[in-house]
Amino acid sequence: MIWNRKRNPPIRSLIGEGIILRGNIDFVDGMRVDGEVHGDLVADRAASTSMLVVGDKAKVYGKVNADHVIIVGEVIGPVHCSGLLELQPSARITGDVFYQLLEMHPGAVIEGELRPLKNADKPPLTLAASNDA
Repeated sequence: MIWNRKRNPPIRSLIGEGIILRGNIDFVDGMRVDGEVHGDLVADRAASTSMLVVGDKAKVYGKVNADHVIIVGEVIGPVHCSGLLELQPSARITGDVFYQLLEMHPGAVIEGELRPLKNADKPPLTLAASNDA
Protein backbone atom coordinates (compact mmCIF):
# COMPACT_ATOMS: atom_id res chain seq x y z
CA MET A 1 0.00 0.00 0.00
CA ILE A 2 2.85 2.41 0.75
CA TRP A 3 4.13 1.83 -2.79
CA ASN A 4 0.92 3.31 -4.26
CA ARG A 5 1.48 6.74 -2.72
CA LYS A 6 2.33 9.62 -4.99
CA ARG A 7 5.38 11.69 -4.21
CA ASN A 8 4.55 15.08 -2.80
CA PRO A 9 5.48 17.98 -5.07
CA PRO A 10 8.28 20.28 -3.92
CA ILE A 11 7.42 23.36 -1.86
CA ARG A 12 8.26 26.19 -4.26
CA SER A 13 6.46 29.07 -2.54
CA LEU A 14 6.49 30.30 1.05
CA ILE A 15 4.55 33.01 2.80
CA GLY A 16 6.63 33.51 5.92
CA GLU A 17 5.61 34.22 9.47
CA GLY A 18 4.89 37.92 10.01
CA ILE A 19 3.76 38.46 6.40
CA ILE A 20 0.20 39.69 5.76
CA LEU A 21 -0.80 39.18 2.14
CA ARG A 22 -4.04 40.51 0.63
CA GLY A 23 -5.20 38.98 -2.64
CA ASN A 24 -5.79 35.65 -4.32
CA ILE A 25 -2.88 33.32 -5.03
CA ASP A 26 -2.71 30.68 -7.77
CA PHE A 27 0.22 28.30 -7.33
CA VAL A 28 1.79 25.18 -8.84
CA ASP A 29 3.47 22.28 -7.06
CA GLY A 30 3.73 23.00 -3.34
CA MET A 31 3.13 26.04 -1.16
CA ARG A 32 3.56 26.67 2.55
CA VAL A 33 1.85 29.45 4.48
CA ASP A 34 3.19 30.52 7.87
CA GLY A 35 1.85 34.08 7.74
CA GLU A 36 -1.60 35.54 7.13
CA VAL A 37 -3.44 35.47 3.79
CA HIS A 38 -6.62 37.42 3.03
CA GLY A 39 -7.64 35.77 -0.23
CA ASP A 40 -8.00 32.42 -1.97
CA LEU A 41 -5.19 29.88 -2.29
CA VAL A 42 -5.84 27.78 -5.40
CA ALA A 43 -3.55 25.20 -6.98
CA ASP A 44 -3.25 25.15 -10.77
CA ARG A 45 -5.41 22.26 -12.01
CA ALA A 46 -3.19 21.78 -15.06
CA ALA A 47 -0.29 20.71 -12.83
CA SER A 48 -0.01 17.00 -12.04
CA THR A 49 -0.23 17.25 -8.24
CA SER A 50 -0.27 20.05 -5.72
CA MET A 51 0.25 20.41 -2.00
CA LEU A 52 -0.59 23.18 0.44
CA VAL A 53 0.66 23.37 4.02
CA VAL A 54 -0.99 25.84 6.41
CA GLY A 55 1.51 26.13 9.27
CA ASP A 56 0.75 26.31 12.97
CA LYS A 57 0.81 30.14 13.19
CA ALA A 58 -0.85 30.67 9.80
CA LYS A 59 -4.29 32.17 9.20
CA VAL A 60 -6.03 31.97 5.84
CA TYR A 61 -9.16 34.04 5.22
CA GLY A 62 -10.45 32.61 1.95
CA LYS A 63 -10.93 29.47 -0.10
CA VAL A 64 -8.28 26.73 -0.07
CA ASN A 65 -8.05 24.33 -3.01
CA ALA A 66 -5.30 21.73 -3.67
CA ASP A 67 -4.76 17.99 -4.13
CA HIS A 68 -3.02 17.39 -0.79
CA VAL A 69 -3.73 19.83 2.05
CA ILE A 70 -2.12 19.78 5.49
CA ILE A 71 -3.63 22.18 8.02
CA VAL A 72 -1.92 22.87 11.31
CA GLY A 73 -3.14 26.48 11.71
CA GLU A 74 -6.44 28.17 10.88
CA VAL A 75 -8.56 28.49 7.74
CA ILE A 76 -11.64 30.70 7.65
CA GLY A 77 -13.34 29.72 4.40
CA PRO A 78 -14.15 26.57 2.42
CA VAL A 79 -11.52 23.86 1.96
CA HIS A 80 -11.52 21.79 -1.27
CA CYS A 81 -9.14 18.83 -1.32
CA SER A 82 -9.16 16.39 -4.24
CA GLY A 83 -6.70 14.04 -2.51
CA LEU A 84 -5.69 13.72 1.14
CA LEU A 85 -6.72 16.36 3.69
CA GLU A 86 -4.67 16.13 6.90
CA LEU A 87 -5.93 18.02 9.94
CA GLN A 88 -3.36 18.17 12.72
CA PRO A 89 -4.43 18.57 16.40
CA SER A 90 -4.23 22.39 16.35
CA ALA A 91 -6.11 22.76 13.01
CA ARG A 92 -9.15 25.08 12.98
CA ILE A 93 -11.49 25.38 10.00
CA THR A 94 -14.50 27.67 9.86
CA GLY A 95 -16.22 26.71 6.62
CA ASP A 96 -17.37 23.71 4.63
CA VAL A 97 -14.84 20.97 3.87
CA PHE A 98 -14.88 19.00 0.59
CA TYR A 99 -12.46 16.06 0.64
CA GLN A 100 -11.48 12.80 -1.06
CA LEU A 101 -9.63 11.32 1.93
CA LEU A 102 -9.64 12.80 5.43
CA GLU A 103 -7.18 12.27 8.25
CA MET A 104 -8.31 14.22 11.33
CA HIS A 105 -6.33 14.09 14.55
CA PRO A 106 -7.93 14.54 17.99
CA GLY A 107 -8.16 18.24 18.84
CA ALA A 108 -8.76 19.47 15.27
CA VAL A 109 -11.96 21.51 14.92
CA ILE A 110 -14.26 22.01 11.93
CA GLU A 111 -17.12 24.49 12.14
CA GLY A 112 -18.93 23.65 8.92
CA GLU A 113 -20.15 20.70 6.91
CA LEU A 114 -18.04 17.74 5.82
CA ARG A 115 -18.76 16.81 2.20
CA PRO A 116 -16.96 13.80 0.73
CA LEU A 117 -16.15 13.94 -2.97
CA LYS A 118 -17.62 11.06 -4.95
CA ASN A 119 -15.23 8.16 -5.60
CA ALA A 120 -16.21 4.58 -4.82
CA ASP A 121 -12.62 3.32 -5.03
CA LYS A 122 -11.40 4.96 -1.83
CA PRO A 123 -12.71 5.10 1.73
CA PRO A 124 -14.22 8.52 2.51
CA LEU A 125 -12.82 8.83 6.04
CA THR A 126 -9.67 7.74 7.86
CA LEU A 127 -9.60 8.18 11.62
CA ALA A 128 -6.29 8.84 13.33
CA ALA A 129 -5.62 6.72 16.40
CA SER A 130 -5.56 8.54 19.70
CA ASN A 131 -2.40 8.36 21.80
CA ASP A 132 -4.50 8.55 24.99
CA ALA A 133 -5.32 4.81 25.00
